[in-house]
Amino acid sequence: MGVVNLFADMTHEGARSIYGAYLSFQGLTAAQIGFVTGVGEFIGYGLRLISGNIVDRTQRYWPAMTIGFVINVLSVPALVFCNRQGWLLACVLIISERAGRAIRLPANNTMLSFAGSQMGNGRAFALEEFWDSIGSFLGPVYLYLIMTLGVTATTNYQALFAWLIVPAILTLVALMFAHQQFPRPEKFEPDKVTTGQTKIDGNTWLYVIGIVSFALGFMDFPIITMHIQRLNLVSNINLPLLYALAMIIGAIATLVFGGAYDRWGIKVLSWSTLLAAPFSGFIFLSHHLSVILIGIVLWGIGMGAQESLMEAIVGAMVARRQRVRAFGFFDMVFGIAWFIGSWLLGLLYDWSLPIMVICSVALQLVAASCYLIINWRTTKMGAA
Repeated sequence: MGVVNLFADMTHEGARSIYGAYLSFQGLTAAQIGFVTGVGEFIGYGLRLISGNIVDRTQRYWPAMTIGFVINVLSVPALVFCNRQGWLLACVLIISERAGRAIRLPANNTMLSFAGSQMGNGRAFALEEFWDSIGSFLGPVYLYLIMTLGVTATTNYQALFAWLIVPAILTLVALMFAHQQFPRPEKFEPDKVTTGQTKIDGNTWLYVIGIVSFALGFMDFPIITMHIQRLNLVSNINLPLLYALAMIIGAIATLVFGGAYDRWGIKVLSWSTLLAAPFSGFIFLSHHLSVILIGIVLWGIGMGAQESLMEAIVGAMVARRQRVRAFGFFDMVFGIAWFIGSWLLGLLYDWSLPIMVICSVALQLVAASCYLIINWRTTKMGAA
């Protein structure tokens, strides 16, 4: 599944590296871009509750995966049909790409948690997220190489989206192979394994507050690329490389923090959140590319650690029979917060950059505090 997700991330994360510049070229403002990407993330996370419930009842992991991947990866090359006035269709396809991801991820994460029962949840999710991040790195680099061969992004975004059909097809081929090799992934975790709790306690709700705070203050990358484009610090042909940098940093972060989680627990998530918290100040309060690059590195650390550890923590907190539904619930909450945060941070961008940065940093600090409190409570209970 790491290989499958590598090609999938090459497809949709390659496209996401130019979404901001593309939608700006289509005439959308920062607030509108934040709204569109926020709706996409809301659908991409909120729909997981529905797909998770369906998979929980049917235990049909592979059909959900197949449907989700088809929608996820084929929505990207379909952007080739959007002309200069086709911003509305473009927005629909961008959102549908996120919807496909929502359909497949609860089943995908549950399958990983089965493997995690043998090798450790932190390592299992970190390993898959590592390959995700490698694909997220290769996607923008792939587009960069295409542009260096003569495709000019400022006039021909459609050609770039068309080239993404190659990793999209490779995704589906790898998925078919994985299905043939492992038709019953639940066998990784025997029925007698019952780790996790069956009810929501105070720590669970505090964890919800933490991930909501993180999502509210951690803006999507299209706003960052739009900002850098407006500053004219990087040419359009080099914009995908900035996202590639964030993704390769995220790949390293997933392995480091994923392994650390299996040893030290949830406080590792607080470390990564505190480390990444000031990213927006470096990016939006400076006109120097070297300073902005520091912010992008911090953004990559925060996103990589959060995406791998958030799922690993849920897998460890919830019993097997309720795990798919739990993944869907936590992802839905995260998606709603991401939608609201992306939209509001886009509005604040158009109004006041310092206020936007203050809000972003403050929310990250709230998230880190929640994780530290959970760790303190857990340690105290263990000592008792």
